[in-house]
Amino acid sequence: MQLLLIRHGLPVRIENEDGARADPPLSDEGREQAEKVARWLSGEILHAVYSSPMRRAMETAQPLAATLGVDVRLESGVVELDHDSNTYIPLEDLKSSDPERWRAQVTDYFGADLERFGTKVERSIEGIIAAHPGQNVAIVCHGGVINAWACRVLGLPLSLFLNAGYTSISRFLAASSGERSVGSLNESGHLRVL
Repeated sequence: MQLLLIRHGLPVRIENEDGARADPPLSDEGREQAEKVARWLSGEILHAVYSSPMRRAMETAQPLAATLGVDVRLESGVVELDHDSNTYIPLEDLKSSDPERWRAQVTDYFGADLERFGTKVERSIEGIIAAHPGQNVAIVCHGGVINAWACRVLGLPLSLFLNAGYTSISRFLAASSGERSVGSLNESGHLRVL
């Protein structure tokens, strides 16, 4: 089977001073990115579209699912490392506005237990693979999830080695024999098409 991991589109920045969990919607640019990736993948055979239950992922998955004529299936095991945070600042913004805070976040991975996170991601994705033998599936998720799965497939210790772009596509192959391999990482050609 072929598995496409798609990072969500660019969300709006949220900093909740009241401590409420930040679950931002897509920005105008993020909605445009979601439409572009849906158009780009419209000619491919995809049997299912899964999404993280976070708003930015679900809003990215909707145009793709609509284009393919399928429903979005929510998968809680592919939420991001910082899903309980009261802020969401796109890392690119944080890097330019507060490099020290950015460095701290990418160094300590938002304070998450990486091993536990990686195990949760692996279990969730393996469950999706098992449910779709011989099919092609898209999972709209987050940069940390894509990194976790790529590290597992490549046999690397879990790290944020890949700067997955907004709505980038990373393709993986999953054989029924249990072999997992990388088809591509961080495809973004659809963002350059007008």
